[in-house]
Amino acid sequence: MNEQVARRVVLVRAIESADTDHQVLSEDDRKYASRSARELAAWQAADSKAPATQEHFLEQRSDQIIKRLAERTPAFATFQRRGLGLPGFWAALPLLALFAGALLDRIADPHRVDLLSAPLLFIIGWNLLVYLILLIWAVIPGRKTGWAGQGLLRRLSVGKAALPRKLPGALATGMTNFMTEWALLSEPLTRARLSRTVHLSAAAFALGAVLSLYARGLLTQYVAGWESTFLDATQVHTLLSWLFTPVLFLFPFLQGFSLADIESLRFSAGTPATGGERWVHLYGATILLLVVLPRLLLAAFAGWRARRLARRFPLELEHPYFRRLADSIGAGTPAVLRVLPYSFTLDEARDRGLWTVAAMALGAQARVLLRPTVPYGEEPKEALRDTSLEEAGVTVTAALFSLAATPEKENHGAFLDYLARNTKRGIAVLLDESSLTERGAGQAGLDARVNERIALWRQFCSFHGTAATVVNLVDPSRRPIELGAGLALPELR
Repeated sequence: MNEQVARRVVLVRAIESADTDHQVLSEDDRKYASRSARELAAWQAADSKAPATQEHFLEQRSDQIIKRLAERTPAFATFQRRGLGLPGFWAALPLLALFAGALLDRIADPHRVDLLSAPLLFIIGWNLLVYLILLIWAVIPGRKTGWAGQGLLRRLSVGKAALPRKLPGALATGMTNFMTEWALLSEPLTRARLSRTVHLSAAAFALGAVLSLYARGLLTQYVAGWESTFLDATQVHTLLSWLFTPVLFLFPFLQGFSLADIESLRFSAGTPATGGERWVHLYGATILLLVVLPRLLLAAFAGWRARRLARRFPLELEHPYFRRLADSIGAGTPAVLRVLPYSFTLDEARDRGLWTVAAMALGAQARVLLRPTVPYGEEPKEALRDTSLEEAGVTVTAALFSLAATPEKENHGAFLDYLARNTKRGIAVLLDESSLTERGAGQAGLDARVNERIALWRQFCSFHGTAATVVNLVDPSRRPIELGAGLALPELR
């Protein structure tokens, strides 16, 4: 799906996930949207003579829900019309750079061409340094590079963080979560667009300086020369020879220079020559060759990356929310929940409950892949030596604990840390309360003890970089998992 569709889909997911009490979207609203989207997706697919896909369904369903919310909440409709990001930034920055480049050349004496012109040498030297930095970044594997901070990227992705007033609480929360999530999801696209704009701006800045140099030459007689406190004619000749070698090699019709020419052009040697056009052409051609052309090529590459990401936005459709919706149209392969119990053996009833939990979290077609129990106190590496944590086809990996147990850093924590280090997609944590509630059935204050234990486990899981979902494997209906919430995943929420 493209960027615009992905944005609407992520917005709807954020709103549904925040609206757990169905205050903004009732169950009937959601079912109607899914039913209508299923029919519209089928018609859309029929027009293209292709089977209905999950992307078609999500596009139609998000459109249905957004229209419904816009009709009910005018402030939400205003937010939708406003759009996101800073659209004027992408065009304004290159134009400002072109104007600034033209002004930079005005720093020098308008009646002379300085062979050691500080503005022109700065433009060339700075860009050569940038190319070197980009080359170094390109060979650093698996490491985020770039000068843009998260604050700038967020502003370019979602614009102002302020929300419209008079929004229902759940809707406001969902939209706030959406802006945070969209800033993260669209970061690769925003970086590509920012790279394109920065390269265009650098090219425009250099081009502005060259155009200003030529424009002044139409109305002014340039005097060419140089002066330096620390450099002699030989050193200046060597410097300029290295600088102008590429253009003199590629464009032999340009007039070269000798050491005697450089010596005669020293300002302190007498009256400098008036043949400044030679040096204007040399500097102009050098800046075009070493700055403008490479920057335009880099901008074209970044623009190609941005267009590709905008056409095929990298939205993770393996998320439990999308898996559950895909079941309604029979799209995609069944989700697989891999469960790794720790010091917890499941009986037949709890095994059935686990399948029900998987269906609630990942869709009716979800399957459970139950691995052998890891004994208490055993080293995770030894206990899981026969288990491939990057097994193909697994949608979610979940560690299963009993809420009756007290979390321990040396045992439960070591188990979670091992899974987190060896599972790229992150892990979920399931806390089964059935043993604790059965043990304390009929006792006073049971609910308070259960809530206290849940808070302890969630704090413990948060400390180890995971998030916990409480379930009841004997009676899953006591702990239903809402559509859109799915299992709590630290990287996919």
